[in-house]
This record gives sequence, C-alpha cells and structure tokens, in this order.
Amino acid sequence: MNVLKEFNIKPNDPEIFEIAFIHASYKVKHGLNHDYERLEFLGDSVLSLLVSHYLFDNFRDAEEGGLTKLRSNFVCDAALEYYSSYLGFDKYLKIAEDNMTQNEVKSANADIVESFLGALFLDQGIEETKNFLERYIFKFIRDKYVFFTDYKSKIKEYGDAEELEVQYELVKETGYQHDKTFLMKILIGGAQYGVGEGKSKKEAEQYAAKIALEKLNISGNSLPF
Repeated sequence: MNVLKEFNIKPNDPEIFEIAFIHASYKVKHGLNHDYERLEFLGDSVLSLLVSHYLFDNFRDAEEGGLTKLRSNFVCDAALEYYSSYLGFDKYLKIAEDNMTQNEVKSANADIVESFLGALFLDQGIEETKNFLERYIFKFIRDKYVFFTDYKSKIKEYGDAEELEVQYELVKETGYQHDKTFLMKILIGGAQYGVGEGKSKKEAEQYAAKIALEKLNISGNSLPF
C-alpha cells in the first residue's frame, strides 16, 4: 500500500490499513465485509489521549479548562480535515460518491485520520503512533495553528459577566434531509445580535456567536497561546 511506503511503515497486518480507508458507502457498493468506522472509534480515543499528553507536558501553565480548549482545537473536524489533506490521506479514501454531498466527503476525509491512527495503534503500538504524531501532527501545536474557535463559549462568558441571558433560536432550515442548511439567530438580553448559517444547528450557532462578538468588539480567541 503506497501510503505505508510514504511514511516508511512496515505493517504486520497490511489489511488493517486497507480497511482504514474504506467508507461505509464503498463497502455496501462493493459488497465488502468491513469499513473504517470501528477503527475510527478507536483512533479517536488514541488521538485524544496522545494530544492530551503532549499538551499536558508542553503547556504547563494552562489550567484544565485551557487544556480542554487546546485539545478541542487540535482534534476538531476542521483540524482532522486539514491533517488529511496535509498527509495526503484524501488520495486513498475509498468512497462511493454517487449520492454523497460535498460535506459528507469532507467529513469522511477527516474520519480517515482517526481510522488510520486506530490501525497504526493496533499494528505498531502506542509508541510508534506517538512517534507518527510527533513527526507529522504535533508541529501544528508547536506552530499554534487555530483550527477552531469556540465563539459560543466566549459569548457565554460575556453573558455571564453582564448577567444577560444568551439564547439561540432557529430562523429556518432548508434543503433535503441528508443535506440541510440551518439559520440560527442569537439573542443577548432579548436583543438580536446576529444570524448564522451552517450545515448543523451547532455550526450555525457558532457563526451567529461570532457575529455577535464582532458587534460587541470582543476577540473570539480564547486559546491559551
């Protein structure tokens, strides 16, 4: 498998790395027995553990809340999608795109980072998995990349400090069941401060909170860099 040669990995079980790139749609279309979802489940925990350990060792002044925000930034979907493209994993994804939306394909590209790490952990062990992250992923932590800003948490801090209730309300939703778009408005103390659009209600709420922060002239970045 070319991806293993690229990263100089000598597998004990090459098949497990093949499975790590098989989307459920491809499995169904080609009548296969496996897809990457179980490996993704495992890799999610492996990535969270090793990123947590790295942050714990390298951000000694950060409190628990700050470490949690940092970890979220480096294991969020946006970060995983970026890693997938950077590592070239997206070239190896096996997916039946006939009925897939662009967002579903993007999500799958993020998933295979975790499924690959799950396969690497099973095949090579925790130390080799840690070494892989050290070579290719932890550099983004050292370079202080911002992949995700939790605007909702920041606006909640503002609301708590000013004793104002922060609420989100659905304005409308459009699109087919598998590809909806949501509009959410944010109310602070009963007054509307913005409307956000997203592929989920949570994403739309984040964009609404971002607009509210801009109107209030408050920085959205709360990472302890």
